[in-house]
Amino acid sequence: MVEPSERFEELKIPLSEHVHGLEETTGVLGIPRWWPTGSRVSVVLCHGATEDMDDPVLTGLQEGLAQNRYLTLRFNFPFAEARKTRADSMPVLRRALRAAVALLMRDPTAAPAHLILGGKGLGARVAADISTSRLRTDGLFLMGYPLHPQDRPEKLDPDQLFRIVSPLLFLQGDRDRTCNLDALREILWRVGAPTTLHVSEGADRHFRVTKRSQRTNEEVVQELIRGVDDWIQEILGGTV
Repeated sequence: MVEPSERFEELKIPLSEHVHGLEETTGVLGIPRWWPTGSRVSVVLCHGATEDMDDPVLTGLQEGLAQNRYLTLRFNFPFAEARKTRADSMPVLRRALRAAVALLMRDPTAAPAHLILGGKGLGARVAADISTSRLRTDGLFLMGYPLHPQDRPEKLDPDQLFRIVSPLLFLQGDRDRTCNLDALREILWRVGAPTTLHVSEGADRHFRVTKRSQRTNEEVVQELIRGVDDWIQEILGGTV
């Protein structure tokens, strides 16, 4: 008998307001082969400003987390769905993320018990922003968080982090030129929410590594999967 495996289904997410002439955007739902009743955990993944939902980091994360029994959803922000190069405004991005979460919660019999938001680059900012609203989240992981403009650590923009109350995981490459690690560590001392920092050695803000690092981009993604999984297990008390 063949063991059931994870399934990945493309779906359409209705938008609350038309953007770029769009009524909906595209998402991919990762369905684990077994999803325990009562402790179901969903993870929603938000892409960055220069990618779409098919960013290899997000697709790799989705596959790995689905294998670890998480219901996962990655989706396109409207600008990516419309193939625009300029990102949408924060209110538009927020509404799109809310629409993605609403889709997961639509069926109360299958709705997750826990919601984790994750984002990369711009998506990390959107996830952080919406978590300070009335949307209840159990945790937030931010990958390649843009703490300041590239190579301008004196122009820090950390204010939204101080308003977050959910547990926070930062996943940063030590070659990320938009997030000075010393500045980030100093800020994390002042953040009220529980925080964890995971640094990927040799990785840039897209979590790409050079040949000199003697490891591959795929190995970095596996490192991220382990980091996110371990952190979720910790904040939820190992209920997954």
